[in-house]
Amino acid sequence: MDDTSRARIKALQPELTAIRRDIHAHPEMGMEEVRTSALVAEKLRGWGLQVTEGVGKFGVVATLKGRRPGQRAIGLRCDMDALAIEEATGLPHASTNKGVMHACGHDGHTTMLLGAARYLAENPDFGGTVQFIFQPAEEGRGGANAMLADGLFERFPVDAVYGLHNEPRLPVGHFAARPGPALAAADAWIVTFRGTGGHGGAAPHLSTDVTVLQAQFILALQTVVSRNIAAIDSAVISVGAIQGGSLSSTNVMPAEIVIGGTARSYTPAVREMIERRMRELAEGLAASFGCKAELTYRRGTGALVNHAEQTEVALSAATALVGAEQVDGQADPVLGAEDFASMLAARPGAFVFMGNGGGGATSKGLHTPDYDFNDDAIPYGVGYWVSLVRQELGGLDR
Repeated sequence: MDDTSRARIKALQPELTAIRRDIHAHPEMGMEEVRTSALVAEKLRGWGLQVTEGVGKFGVVATLKGRRPGQRAIGLRCDMDALAIEEATGLPHASTNKGVMHACGHDGHTTMLLGAARYLAENPDFGGTVQFIFQPAEEGRGGANAMLADGLFERFPVDAVYGLHNEPRLPVGHFAARPGPALAAADAWIVTFRGTGGHGGAAPHLSTDVTVLQAQFILALQTVVSRNIAAIDSAVISVGAIQGGSLSSTNVMPAEIVIGGTARSYTPAVREMIERRMRELAEGLAASFGCKAELTYRRGTGALVNHAEQTEVALSAATALVGAEQVDGQADPVLGAEDFASMLAARPGAFVFMGNGGGGATSKGLHTPDYDFNDDAIPYGVGYWVSLVRQELGGLDR
């Protein structure tokens, strides 16, 4: 990217920082992004883009055609929703919505894509079409699937689609990605064990004890990863909740215990294995204890798989912006989840991580009450999107 483009993007930072902090101060949960989507649409229209609202309920798509000839179209996607976390930063722009905050940086993601839309609308030196996709409800409320079900790529055709996420563990100005599986499938599970319960002191032998059963089950869960899944594959099964009995009646063995948790995997075969073995263990152990078991296994976001060609394009765009020494093209896969996976299952594309650590803001981890997006990263995000458009659709400083 040439120095003139860098200077123009840098000049946008004060305005974009104000937008980012305004969004941060007014966070909205997924499928509740009334104010955020309206703000996004207003800004985009003011900069002369063609805007469609209400895609997948609160999604916004802006279309921009370059002034050069070209038929290719690409999509650039960001997410807009916040999390149910009480903010503890104490910043002047802290959340004004009690119990909700932008603890994952989606305020920054939205702002950077807005900045790219503004810059490219003023400098449309490319051939083809850019679809700017502002997605609601990434944090577990199905925003990507809602937009796809509403005909996202039929109404706004693209040959490739790209996403981005900030990473506080990476320094500002650094980028990382990898071809193939990059983020995990995220599933939720609940097992309910039912027995007779009884008097735990006077007559435990007359009861079927679900407390010992659940302990055996939790221990047996560890063998799914260690003995049923190849060591070369990655998977996680974690218990996040156990409910049963009463601390007011500790001499009573409960008749029911409920256990819940999460499972993460990268391939369909491993995902199938986890669900099957959990069911077999729950039902088999329950039968051996004279109890019953019921497993509810809910499949969430699938694994995010980057396409090789588009990953190379994304890495080239980042390299053109910051230099090869600040771009990691073989980043380790992450066991977190991201519903951009659904868009990548529908169209070729790639998802990259962008450094957000250090500088003038906290480097606290994502999904924590002390997190705040680092505004020093804004020009790099805008610059990456602009560089990516020029890699895909051409431009003077490609």
